[in-house]
Amino acid sequence: MLPEQLYSIFLSHPQVFTDTRKVIPGGLFFALKGPNFNGNAFAEAALQQGAAYAVVDEVRSGTDPRLIQVPDVLQTLQELAHHHRMQFAIPVIGITGSNGKTTTKELMAAVCSQQYETLATEGNLNNHIGVPLTLLRLRPQHQLAVIEMGANHQGEIASYCVIAAPTHGLITNVGKAHIEGFGGEEGVRKGKGELYAYLRQHNGTVFLHSDSEHLPQMAAGITHQITYGSGEADTISGRIHPSEEGLLRFEATVANQTANIQTQLVGDYNFPNALAAIAVGTVVDIPLAVAASAIRQYQPDNSRSQQMAWGSNTLILDAYNANPTSMRSAISAFAKRTSGTGIVWLGAMKEMGTESQSEHQSLLQFLRQWPWESVVVVGAEYEDLADATERWFPDVSTALETFRNEPLPAEKTILLKGSRGSRMETLLSLLPESGES
Repeated sequence: MLPEQLYSIFLSHPQVFTDTRKVIPGGLFFALKGPNFNGNAFAEAALQQGAAYAVVDEVRSGTDPRLIQVPDVLQTLQELAHHHRMQFAIPVIGITGSNGKTTTKELMAAVCSQQYETLATEGNLNNHIGVPLTLLRLRPQHQLAVIEMGANHQGEIASYCVIAAPTHGLITNVGKAHIEGFGGEEGVRKGKGELYAYLRQHNGTVFLHSDSEHLPQMAAGITHQITYGSGEADTISGRIHPSEEGLLRFEATVANQTANIQTQLVGDYNFPNALAAIAVGTVVDIPLAVAASAIRQYQPDNSRSQQMAWGSNTLILDAYNANPTSMRSAISAFAKRTSGTGIVWLGAMKEMGTESQSEHQSLLQFLRQWPWESVVVVGAEYEDLADATERWFPDVSTALETFRNEPLPAEKTILLKGSRGSRMETLLSLLPESGES
């Protein structure tokens, strides 16, 4: 069945799901396959639990007319999403980058939703499944969409652009992330740059961080550019102000109007992310004052740039993702805040490939510039690298078991940072009554 034929069914049953543990009554079940599962085996169960139809590429038994057979379920999901997206003549903003893309996406959505019905990627649904699922949430009332695109190898961003057909795009930065899949920093730039390549080919608009070392050169040849950064010539210019609380505080100027913005985001490394959200707002005529208000009110969550009360301590929680670039940014910001005397708990960095040992060693050398009160490192990656100044644990479970028998420090400032695979946020259970401040 072609996506056009399937589309009429989708319009009558616009709720899509891929997990039979989360059945949507009256929805469309797509029987996706993975390394350890085959959704086709659960198609009939999905129908029995209330799905209107199930899209499969294997018919295992029965002749239920509600089983829609296609050559490839994933490809059909992506083609259906593209067909649906093309029914909307609205700005579609694609966003990618090595660091900060989810926070930037959330800030953009916060700004744009002040005046427009905005669709934005939920959580981290930014891959070959998440991008089409997000697009299939478009409804007639939506006036703008912000689509996050994650990738760990070349060709991914290009494929997501084909599905989402972005009219605008933003690369937050290019750094050392997913090195294993991209094959080094040059591979990262090439992979992320696929968004620019699509916009260049389709006469799209780029939101460009002019302070970046690589992005201006990567964006060469793109006619429509809206720049943001610290330069006076930028469309949106800004500068950081000191903040005793350790939270980002800055001013932004757009067309001779200036706003001072105190955010609830930890770290000056979020400065370009906030400016990017203002830049997007300018395209859809959102006044600076409105954008500034939205950014002031935005509260980070999901273990990203969060400041929390942890007993009598102040905890900086940034444990959703980590790579050499984001690790150094977080540590530098933390050192600036604590004069290098805080407490640092670091998880390992994943997807470093053959550079894993050298990158973890380099990170520890970077960390040792400051006289921290104590340092904890978690993960096998640190085993032969930690010295006497660092306390090493093979995994977070071992660390948790040890710390449960030790009193937590009191009235300290603690940085908790690591890749999602390190599960550093598990350590929050050491104090069940922790909460955001």
